[in-house]
Amino acid sequence: MGKKVTSIELPRHARAAIDALERSGFEAWCVGGFVRDALMGRNGGDIDIATSAPWQEAKLAFEAAGFRVHETGTKHGTITAIIGEEPIEATTYRVDGPYTDGRHPDSVTFVQSIAADLDRRDFTMNAIAYHPVRGLLDPHDGRADIDAGVIRAVGNPERRFSEDALRIMRACRFASQLGFSIEDDTMRGMEYCTPLLASVAKERITKELQGFVCGSAIHDALMACNRILAFFMPEITAMQGFDQKTPYHQYDVLEHTAYVMQNTPPYPLVRWAALFHDMGKPRAFFTDDEGVGHFYGHAKLSIELAKPVLKELTFPPSFSSDVLLLVRYHDDVIEPTPKAVKRMLRRLDGRIDLFRAMCDLKRGDSLAQAPQCRKRVAVADELDRILDQIIEAQEAFSLRDLAIGGTDLIELGVAQGPEIGRLLDRALEAVIDERVENDRDHLLAFVRKQWR
Repeated sequence: MGKKVTSIELPRHARAAIDALERSGFEAWCVGGFVRDALMGRNGGDIDIATSAPWQEAKLAFEAAGFRVHETGTKHGTITAIIGEEPIEATTYRVDGPYTDGRHPDSVTFVQSIAADLDRRDFTMNAIAYHPVRGLLDPHDGRADIDAGVIRAVGNPERRFSEDALRIMRACRFASQLGFSIEDDTMRGMEYCTPLLASVAKERITKELQGFVCGSAIHDALMACNRILAFFMPEITAMQGFDQKTPYHQYDVLEHTAYVMQNTPPYPLVRWAALFHDMGKPRAFFTDDEGVGHFYGHAKLSIELAKPVLKELTFPPSFSSDVLLLVRYHDDVIEPTPKAVKRMLRRLDGRIDLFRAMCDLKRGDSLAQAPQCRKRVAVADELDRILDQIIEAQEAFSLRDLAIGGTDLIELGVAQGPEIGRLLDRALEAVIDERVENDRDHLLAFVRKQWR
């Protein structure tokens, strides 16, 4: 068991928690992600404390120090202290019993050894403890793996993942967020245990996947973890190694997708759209007489493949609809003119945020194609600039922007029903094409002619 003193600047409330426990005669260490991130020079998140104190004693120690305490997980020895409005979780040293459900231990045994507590953790980089006086406790050489950028399971990988299958997705997320590689035996254990993910709550998987797709190293992570993701998205298997046989592409479908994701901003809408945008290509593929590949209708097929995945992953319907809308239009050519931009805005129901995301997706798509296609990035930039001008000029591009509405048409004598929507659509089309001014009188005159 290794022990190395390293200086980590603990926040004041973390020091206060350790001091309160040790004044009461117990041992306490800072553990988990905060220690890992501090060793990487990253800003840490929530503070976790591991202690030899039974939770009841830890509660008394914190209350004696004037801290509020919540019994958040006493079955597993966890309480939460509020110190200066900052929450800190403190958990009694423990070892876990069998994991019948593949997610939670059937029982826990509280122990007096921090080393035994670290032995039960998922990855070596997370099995490190720090004390402001005693320094770093690193029994599994986690710091060496951090320095090497390696994700390695603590002990036997299959045992770790069969205990808690969600750890498989955590490894994928860490690879994407930290830019770490996954050690070979650990990856083999992940792949072997992947079917166990069927028993994990979809909400938990969705949360991990959200972090995965938005990671700063998504290209490498997707290429490394694609066999894991194929459990949820089987078409990924068809994408891997699929030669597009076109001068416009230099990568197979999966690696192209990985580069598109890497070259888009890290927010969920555009990253999920990037993941799905070409998923239908293997099914749409055919070659012409010269052996050149084509993918007519692949956007529609990509939508059909993405829909059940988004539903299974419990995304809100509104988010899923937005993703599918981007997939639907991602390959449409939008000329860099005000009319073309307003037409696309109309298809997007006037959603400026979706148009911006479309531009982000088109930039990422261009950067992931053959070098001669990268000039299309400038076109996406120009589309963004034109949108700015349209917004500044307050030009109409949705029914909400028209100077007339349904009430005006009813006053003209148009019966309530689909005819009103049809006439308003025609009016908007005329305004976008600059055939009619967006003025009440001009629009009513236009509608009278259309109606008659």
